[in-house]
Amino acid sequence: MRLEKIKTPGLAHLSYFLSADGEAAVIDPRRDIEVYLELARAEGAIITHVFETHRNEDLISGAPLVKHATGAEVWHGPNPEQPIRYATETHDGQVFEIGGAMLQVLETPGHTDDSLSFVLYDMNFDNGPIGVFTGDALFVGDVGRTDFYPERKTEVAGMLFDSLQKLVGLGDQCLIFPAHGAGSVCGSGMADREFSSIGHERINNPRLQVADRDTFINVKLNEHHYIPPYFEQMERCNMLGTEPAPPAPLPCSPALLLDPGERICLDVRGIFDFAGGHRRDALCIPDDMLAAFAGWLLPAERSILLIARDDGQALDAATTLHRIGFDRIDGYFSGVMPLAVNNGPLETLEFAHTKTIRSRLDNPPQGWTLLDVRAKDEYEGGHIEGARHAYVGQLSDTIPDIDPGNPVTVMCGSGARATIAASVLRRQGFTNVDVYIGSMKAWRSAGQSTT
Repeated sequence: MRLEKIKTPGLAHLSYFLSADGEAAVIDPRRDIEVYLELARAEGAIITHVFETHRNEDLISGAPLVKHATGAEVWHGPNPEQPIRYATETHDGQVFEIGGAMLQVLETPGHTDDSLSFVLYDMNFDNGPIGVFTGDALFVGDVGRTDFYPERKTEVAGMLFDSLQKLVGLGDQCLIFPAHGAGSVCGSGMADREFSSIGHERINNPRLQVADRDTFINVKLNEHHYIPPYFEQMERCNMLGTEPAPPAPLPCSPALLLDPGERICLDVRGIFDFAGGHRRDALCIPDDMLAAFAGWLLPAERSILLIARDDGQALDAATTLHRIGFDRIDGYFSGVMPLAVNNGPLETLEFAHTKTIRSRLDNPPQGWTLLDVRAKDEYEGGHIEGARHAYVGQLSDTIPDIDPGNPVTVMCGSGARATIAASVLRRQGFTNVDVYIGSMKAWRSAGQSTT
């Protein structure tokens, strides 16, 4: 028996390839499926089953594409919001044999109504399950979010509590294989570790420490999560099925960088590259932050021109965008030198440091705003007195009363999200924007107080 974990960078998505005796199954595949086909070739195994633990919100499922490529049957849980067109419904207790391995279905709703876990047994041993694919019900250090059904929030939180009791009942020896790791938007307290067991989680997972059902429900009701607008698009794709991703983008003529028309120039190079020189009106989202913020800030109907450091970064960025449904990428550029040599619309972004921020707080410039773009729970956990809060993903909705002609300093945890936010503000006509580089980490390191 062989079990391989496939991690998708940025999305912190975890999928799995299970093979035994010439047969194989894939659990929660991503859209670019070649990795699973390569594993099957290397193993000399036939992919016979594809299992989905739930309808993914944060990425496009590759299940229908694996089915098309291999003829494997796709299995999905009951009670989806709409029928999953490419899948067959499975229910609690159903058993699937993959060579000498066996998977048994365990219905674990709460995160979504259709959530399943798949309990893994080695048929050569009789002393309980080896592991369980928990989807987004149970993570390492956290449990699934329950805010996708706001009109039923109490009910679904209770359902998750009941599902977690089922999982704990599998025994301390049982390893857990979740669908996401630290950094995923599907949870907020995941450990930066991708291996654990039921026993370890039972002792150490804060949410599993809550033994009373009503208390657990209250804890979940008081959590705060954000729902990016692209989640709705992912829901549709993952109910209807999707096509393979388009080919990788090609380099573009410098003339297109000078005059992109209605296309969005998306700068993925990194915050220091962006600050040193970028195309006017470019949106800055570093390549390692695309999965978290592209779905907030990129309009689905607009074509994209990528600005990257090199070919490799551009192609990696395109892959990430394809995984979350942004397929309209018209090409890419390596750097912004064509703008400089053609006297094009090139701009820089200023960084402010802690001493400057302290001085501005003591003697505020006329109309100045210190804008903290961290998540709500980060802000409430400690912020600079006088800083205004507006989450980076929701800037367009939360800053209409700030005069775009007045000075704005943007801050976050370290400066990366603040740079993204500064690019958004500039695109919206703000003319006097800088970034507090280091942000809260620098502020605290300097011994400054928070409120």
